[in-house]
Amino acid sequence: MSSAYRPVPARVAGPADVDAVVETLTAAFFEDPLWGPAFPDRARRAEQAAAFWRLYAVSAQRYPWTLITGAADAVSLWIPPGGTELTEAEEAGMGDLLTGVAGEQVSEDILRICEQLEEVHPTEPHFYLSLLATNPDHRGRGIGMGLVAEALSRIDALGAPAYLESSNPANLHRYERAGFVPRTTVTTAGGQVVTTMWRPGR
Repeated sequence: MSSAYRPVPARVAGPADVDAVVETLTAAFFEDPLWGPAFPDRARRAEQAAAFWRLYAVSAQRYPWTLITGAADAVSLWIPPGGTELTEAEEAGMGDLLTGVAGEQVSEDILRICEQLEEVHPTEPHFYLSLLATNPDHRGRGIGMGLVAEALSRIDALGAPAYLESSNPANLHRYERAGFVPRTTVTTAGGQVVTTMWRPGR
């Protein structure tokens, strides 16, 4: 059995789904232990973070691995082996984007977090769970981890390993039940601990 969770029906998101994907990401990560404080102005957090998440949601359209349930009630952005979260141009422009929407300090802090995560990113080929989110209105139904199970069933069919970074310690046991094992930890300048996790190919 590839996961302790039951897969849920899912489809590959297209360009018409981007707005809904960004809405779910923004709502789901608003109080995240890492990504919430990354945008310290709570009054503008949703607006600022949405621009950040849109960058990733749009870039992930390059691959057929953004899986969603329903109207993006839950979303998962997977990057396939050999792929990248952002194009070179998008990565080069991210600092200016963040400065424009949230200010220079926020931009510097987020870029440093991204650098820290990149420093420990595995070099061997793998599927990378860039982002997983469930809209708060749909939490408690198991669709988030069900979506992970569905993706893992597809990944297992390819015999590939998978990797993720958990920014919320409360989710570690969920990922472990899905077959991931802790790999290393990253502590940010703000004191948040991110746990990286690896799941061997099946």
